[in-house]
Amino acid sequence: MTTPEPGSYGARSIELHRQVQGKLSIQSRVPLNSKDDLSLAYTPGVGYVSSAVAENPDLAYELTGRGRTVAVVSDGSAVLGLGNLGPLGAMPVMEGKCVLFKELGGIDAIPIVLDTQDTDEIVMIVRNLAPSFGGINLEDISAPRCFEVERRLQDIGIPVFHDDQHGTAVVVLAAMVNALKVVGKPIGGSKIVISGAGAAGIACCEMLIEAGADNIVMVDTKGALYDGRADLHPAKQAIAKKTNREGISGSIHDALVGADVFIGVSAPDLIDRNDVRSMGPDAIVLAMANPVPEITPDEAKAGGAAVVGTGRSDFPNQVNNVLAFPGIFKGALGARAPRITSKMSVAAAMALATLVDAPHAGEILPSALDTTVAGHVAEAVAAEWAASGG
Repeated sequence: MTTPEPGSYGARSIELHRQVQGKLSIQSRVPLNSKDDLSLAYTPGVGYVSSAVAENPDLAYELTGRGRTVAVVSDGSAVLGLGNLGPLGAMPVMEGKCVLFKELGGIDAIPIVLDTQDTDEIVMIVRNLAPSFGGINLEDISAPRCFEVERRLQDIGIPVFHDDQHGTAVVVLAAMVNALKVVGKPIGGSKIVISGAGAAGIACCEMLIEAGADNIVMVDTKGALYDGRADLHPAKQAIAKKTNREGISGSIHDALVGADVFIGVSAPDLIDRNDVRSMGPDAIVLAMANPVPEITPDEAKAGGAAVVGTGRSDFPNQVNNVLAFPGIFKGALGARAPRITSKMSVAAAMALATLVDAPHAGEILPSALDTTVAGHVAEAVAAEWAASGG
């Protein structure tokens, strides 16, 4: 890894992490100042609590922290845009997610990094951990394994949500709703090019289709996905049948010609201003590769983009799942929903979009630091679960 320049976010972040030695700590919610305190928090009183929970497991949500605690689980196989860093490489990101859960959603979260990348083992471990938590946030697990891991865990009785897929998709849909308002285009009929056909890209595509998008071209490292391309794994084959109505078979540069929207969930420095110039008028560019986007905002604007967003907090229009997952879990936990449905995710996206009263090129989403966002999203998610029951 390249040594970060002195004074840069990379250098400053390393120094911060060295000083604090981990971004989390455990804090008691009860006093422990007397023998009476000890008798209530531990023995003999706690034995009666344990017996009550054993007789009625639902009481775990009232008498323990289960209902406000989420496990953030990763195998480190797809950390940010950095690749397979393994469990220890994933730990700083998982700690960061837990900080965001707490600070933005009021939810306690525990980072759990696994020293295995075997799908069966991950599923088995999470199943066995489930009684300790009210929800499971899967994170930075590479595609296509992430699809199977999430699918196989939907029956464990608590929400299991792969944030790289659905959290990203929720925020992308919200950003799209408002960006399209800014340029005066409908989602149906707009040509949308998605760079990256992994977990995030496929989830974004599925959610955009559900919201009315009907002209999407997805591109992976080998070019545009189209029905009949021989090298596609099943998840890509399925999405290829729903997209690319023109049968484009070229590169990202070919796919972008005449496009209204570029959505990047792929790799750094992938396109330049000439690619943006080849797009249609009033182009929307959402370049979300982290930590380095597919194109910088200055470069995209130099190519004529009307609205630009990235995944980073140091640029305007941060299109990042930090706006989604605290509220989604807060709503699901509050509703005691055993799973998070696609309708709940769409409800979260629409609630997020409405938090910007008058969208403009410099503001299509609320600030990631707005502590009211999670509450609004949670209300929408809980209401959708109550209305549909899944």
